[in-house]
Amino acid sequence: MQEERRLTSFSHGAGCGCKLGPDQLLEVMGSLQLPGVPPEVLVGVDTGDDAAVWALDQDRAIIATLDFFTPIVDDPYDWGRIAATNAMSDVYAMGGTPFLALNIVAWPVDDLPLGMLSSVLQGGVDAATNAGVAVLGGHSITDPEPKFGMVVLGSVDPAQMTTNAGAQPGDTVFLTKPLGLGMISTAAKRGVATDEQLQVALDTMTTLNADAAAAMIRVGVRAATDVTGFGLMGHLSKMLRASGVAATLDAGAVPLLPGVLDLAQRDVVAGGTKRNHASVTPTTDWGACTLPEQYVLADAQTSGGLLIAAPDATALRASLAELDVSHAEIGLVTEGSGGAIEVRGRFSE
Repeated sequence: MQEERRLTSFSHGAGCGCKLGPDQLLEVMGSLQLPGVPPEVLVGVDTGDDAAVWALDQDRAIIATLDFFTPIVDDPYDWGRIAATNAMSDVYAMGGTPFLALNIVAWPVDDLPLGMLSSVLQGGVDAATNAGVAVLGGHSITDPEPKFGMVVLGSVDPAQMTTNAGAQPGDTVFLTKPLGLGMISTAAKRGVATDEQLQVALDTMTTLNADAAAAMIRVGVRAATDVTGFGLMGHLSKMLRASGVAATLDAGAVPLLPGVLDLAQRDVVAGGTKRNHASVTPTTDWGACTLPEQYVLADAQTSGGLLIAAPDATALRASLAELDVSHAEIGLVTEGSGGAIEVRGRFSE
């Protein structure tokens, strides 16, 4: 009989923290010789957006994305739920509605029981079903390190699509989930996370961004992305670069999960977060923020919230509140060098 091991003991990095760093990815993509794309491509690789978008006709387009990662929690069912929720998030970030998913599985068949894999897949199916998404198969390989995720297809009206290239000076920056998921996941791997932290992190990572997406589409938002492995600072920087603008960020307005700043001060920080920090620092004025505070802002998230640049802050605020979406207004898009961020203030102790 196989002895069950902690899922996270197989993982070299928790969740989206196992991604290539922003600079590493840029180096790889910069070396490719990519062909031109047909006119049906509305969003491709040039802006590093959340998903690809292909126009079917004037009123309909298909969103295509995929995401997979190593175990971020020890419960296999919960890992499946988190991974599926995270994969669908890219569609919501583009203003679309997911409708179809395919599983991506890598499994150490000699080290972990197949029944555990069944629990992972069931978690993914249940999360997708809750979102109205049909899971119609997938692909599996054997691998010493378990990995799970999904290909997700969605639909969107091109006239309502949001991209990371649409931010304009004067837009207010909103964030719809608190930060700290990477810190808490790292704390869990090290055995120092509290039960409260683990539960609130799980609740956060399994909350769909569907209502946040609906709220922004209602009020005509055109610029958004979701906050995942590159952290708040990395994804904000990507949006600003793609849009050719800069931003100010109010650190004191950024919501945090419980105890996260304390974890950062104790250096419970993932390697992916430190790579994120190194990547954004050349274009960031950190102001009075201490290094632990900087790490929190760069923390690699898994299934994080939407980062929205809203021309009409009052309208978006009301729309988010009407749909009971947690949110915070954390900054302002400004004119300036594309990707530059000025951080003001500090976290409240």
